[in-house]
Amino acid sequence: MIGFLKSLSRNRLSLAGLVVITAVIFVALVTPLLPLPDPDVIDTKNRFKTPFTTDAFLGTDHLGRDLMSRLLWGTRLSLAVGFCAAFLAALIGSSIGIISGFYGKHVDNILMRGIDMLMAFPYILLALAIVAALGPGLFNALIAVAIVNIPFFARNIRGVTVGITHKEFIDAARLSGMTDTRIIITEVLPNVFPVIVIAMSTTVGWMILETAGLSFLGLGSQPPQADLGSMLGEARAALITSPYTSVVPGAMILIIVMAINLLGDGIRDALDPRLKSGVLSSPRPRTLVADYSKTKNLDASELLSVSNLRTQFHISNRNYKAVDGVSLYAKKGTCLGIIGESGSGKSVTALSIMGLVSSPPGIITEGYVNYKGINLIQTNDQKLRSLRGGKISYIFQDPLSSLHPLYTVQQQLEEAILAHQNLSKEEVYQKCIELLKSVRIPNPKQRAKDYPHQLSGGMRQRVSIAMALANDPEVIIADEPTTALDVTIQAQILKLMKNLQQKTNTAILLITHDLGVVARYADRINVMYAGRIVERGTAEEIFHYPKHPYTLGLMESMPRLDQAPGSRLTPIPGQPPDLSDPPPGCPFHPRCRFAEARCRSERPPLEQITDNHWKACWVDTDAKR
Repeated sequence: MIGFLKSLSRNRLSLAGLVVITAVIFVALVTPLLPLPDPDVIDTKNRFKTPFTTDAFLGTDHLGRDLMSRLLWGTRLSLAVGFCAAFLAALIGSSIGIISGFYGKHVDNILMRGIDMLMAFPYILLALAIVAALGPGLFNALIAVAIVNIPFFARNIRGVTVGITHKEFIDAARLSGMTDTRIIITEVLPNVFPVIVIAMSTTVGWMILETAGLSFLGLGSQPPQADLGSMLGEARAALITSPYTSVVPGAMILIIVMAINLLGDGIRDALDPRLKSGVLSSPRPRTLVADYSKTKNLDASELLSVSNLRTQFHISNRNYKAVDGVSLYAKKGTCLGIIGESGSGKSVTALSIMGLVSSPPGIITEGYVNYKGINLIQTNDQKLRSLRGGKISYIFQDPLSSLHPLYTVQQQLEEAILAHQNLSKEEVYQKCIELLKSVRIPNPKQRAKDYPHQLSGGMRQRVSIAMALANDPEVIIADEPTTALDVTIQAQILKLMKNLQQKTNTAILLITHDLGVVARYADRINVMYAGRIVERGTAEEIFHYPKHPYTLGLMESMPRLDQAPGSRLTPIPGQPPDLSDPPPGCPFHPRCRFAEARCRSERPPLEQITDNHWKACWVDTDAKR
């Protein structure tokens, strides 16, 4: 509860809505205890008293009744009806949605066709028809408003339930022998309950407004009983001569509905983990940079270099230091390998180079990226767009999310080419076919017409690689480029990239978990742990003479052809650290078998130990082994 309130308090408008609606509800609850005149007593000799007069703070209406008293009692009634209607609609609609989504097939078809029939009528006309059939009255208006809002809840909850019903934990519950009723109550309902709360919080204001509308037309609250809608209806005859009689209830309706809607937005943000983390927020076209004032004269002769790069994710009140002072460089015609466990910061480093880390919640707090004298962190958007996919290309590790599902392979390749080259339609088509051939896609002319969902995972990965090669890039950032490929195709793709590197003098940043691949194709290797580079050197030095305990652990956990029969792999004990609260000293020390007292208190810098070999460790591992 405390965490929810903290999340809600970060949205100032939602917090203001909470304060206002809490004050309104409090006043409505204590209304019977206040020394107010009877709201239904008629006193025609004191009709249309203006506000701020004696014994009538807000004035009186056309029958001399006290507007302050009627306003507070009417607010109390309108709130009660609105919240009851929302609860009733949520209860019935959510039940229909859960049952429909859980059972599917004929049950789903019957229930959803009934919901479709309700949705076929304009909701306000349907509400009027229901009240006309049942007769005027506040209770009947409540029923009408609840009924017309049932489809909203049913449709929303049914969609969420369908997605949950096919999850593995539901299958596991069925296999354990749980009944359908128990599965719905213990497994499905807790997962859809936040959606129900969000839907209620964002619709209760409109239900109050709809109920007030029915009362305004004389179909809700009946005289002498007053709610906000009936007060407006009674005051319309005096709108010109005594406008305050309409302004008083109208202003209260506006305050209540606005406060509830603002609060509903905050509840949605606080309960939805995707919104809370910024995933569904409107992303920036490039990663946010904390400080643009830091400039540096960059060496235009360098192809690509990264210096002291720091990237963080600001989620709630925690800062995750995903990249913590990374420096690296790529030379023409070479392959730089970056290895490390999942979560070590490899992919975030690569995405930060191109400004592709999602903001929010990502932010680059320090460092620069030099491409031929251009700081990619500070350059303008137009220049960065011209480099992305052109001179610097990126192969993403998930081809299904990087390819557009609504465009064919040919359309996406053509778009990648025409964004950087001025070619004729026939030239673009021929280049597309050549690219597909180059990545070993069979029958390329037919495959070019296919959509991504018609291709296997390996085919989609090869299309992604073809897009990266489309504009003869000088730098290729390959993030797990062969993960979805079988061993034969993997070797072909890596050979293709190696040939391209040798032919066009392209530099490759190869990010992978496959130590065999990086050992074979990389010239130099950077080992990352907890957002930092802990060891760097040539491939031979890293694989044959590792100096950092983490690198030693990676090598010992890798199967080798020269291993003695019966020998076992030795995994690294423990788990990677929490990047929002890393341990003091060396971040690897809780898992290190060589850790000393100094390792627990001082963070080791990256220091040179030979001409091409660097490590960040206080311990002489050669002496310890």
